[in-house]
Amino acid sequence: MFRRVLVNSAAVWKSPDIPTIWQNKTNMSRQLHARRLENVDKNVWVEFTKLAAEYNVVNLGQGFPDFSPPSFLLESLCNAIKGGFSMHQYTRAFGHPRLVKALAKFFGRILAREIDPMQEILVSVGAYGTLFCAFQALIDEGDEVIIVEPFFDCYEPMTLMAGGKPVYISLKPQKVTGPTVSSADWVLCPEELASKFTSRTKAIIINNPSNPLGKVFQREELQMIADLCIKHDVICISDEVYEWLTYDGAQHIKIASLPGMWERTITFGSAGKSFSATGWKVGWAIGPGRLLKHLHTFHQNSLYHCPTLNQEAVAVAFEREYELFGTEESYFKQLPTQLQAKRLRLAECLKSIGLQPFLPEGGYFMITDISCLKVDLSDTPSSTDEPYDYRFVKWLIKEKRLGTIPVSAFYSQESRADFQNYIRLCFVKDDSTLKAAEDILRQWKKQK
Repeated sequence: MFRRVLVNSAAVWKSPDIPTIWQNKTNMSRQLHARRLENVDKNVWVEFTKLAAEYNVVNLGQGFPDFSPPSFLLESLCNAIKGGFSMHQYTRAFGHPRLVKALAKFFGRILAREIDPMQEILVSVGAYGTLFCAFQALIDEGDEVIIVEPFFDCYEPMTLMAGGKPVYISLKPQKVTGPTVSSADWVLCPEELASKFTSRTKAIIINNPSNPLGKVFQREELQMIADLCIKHDVICISDEVYEWLTYDGAQHIKIASLPGMWERTITFGSAGKSFSATGWKVGWAIGPGRLLKHLHTFHQNSLYHCPTLNQEAVAVAFEREYELFGTEESYFKQLPTQLQAKRLRLAECLKSIGLQPFLPEGGYFMITDISCLKVDLSDTPSSTDEPYDYRFVKWLIKEKRLGTIPVSAFYSQESRADFQNYIRLCFVKDDSTLKAAEDILRQWKKQK
């Protein structure tokens, strides 16, 4: 019944009835990964975070504050830790009851509507977690998702992993003759936007204020998007994690507040961005129950639950902000005032070395055109297939010990070549960090 065969020059016994390691050897070549992971394996944060750590850079690349969150937030966490056994056990899967009630009350006032905390809110592991739930719950095979670029880089892979088809439209800079260029100068073409909507369009995703650009969409721009969503019965995915961070009088408007948009909009927020505690990973989605119920279903079958302690502390912080909203004591008013000086400081530094930054209306970041620097990267070991800004940022990390992020990482493959002369810098840093970056840049200018 057994027969002696040669496998890779070795004699083994083979039987049709008794499998062996050698008989199963051919199975090792079977594809191990799911197809949904194809073309989403590369990640700009993994690559450049590793490189920045390796060279111990002054880090203006990653978007996190390197200063402490407000004392009231830390105090609320300490109180939660001492709050009894329930603070250390599971809470409600779709959001800690105290937190969803606080969010419903807070944002209900802003949206001028009553929000059902149990049916119209989902709390998950950061805004990232709620966004993933939304894409998986709402986007089906072949659905088209319009993505406004530059876009936060997770939108594209999340669309692809859900089986959707990304459809891109770029914000494009207008020619400006004045001394100051702004993120407001980057606009959508109305005719081009309208052409992106088809019978296959399921959703459009916007980021307001945007990352990396810092654009705050004006009411007229949001109304243009809203009119198209209503006309084509399209869902709006509105990422508003930087909603409290606006500067120079720019007004953040929730697209869900426009007529006819609550019914088709899911709005995403972040405690990490709101309270300068990005590592806490508490985020939420708010929208009509007919949409949120699908996010709940996906969440309960994937992440299920996120830390009780963090949610309790964020709930207390929102209760505080509800009482102080609009006053000088409100953190949501204090933080942008604090960051305004940092924003202007970085902009002036970039101008002093001959760069032209786009002054952001909101958010954590500033982009600047690097084409005037004329850095010779011909001898860099990076792949020549990489966009210029990728190679420039790697050179800046290795040669100058300054961490930034290439802006072309926030574009589709089709558009990347047109936007490879910009880098993104985070100005939400301690003054000592900004001073160290200034020293690097000004010393570099002296050497040129």
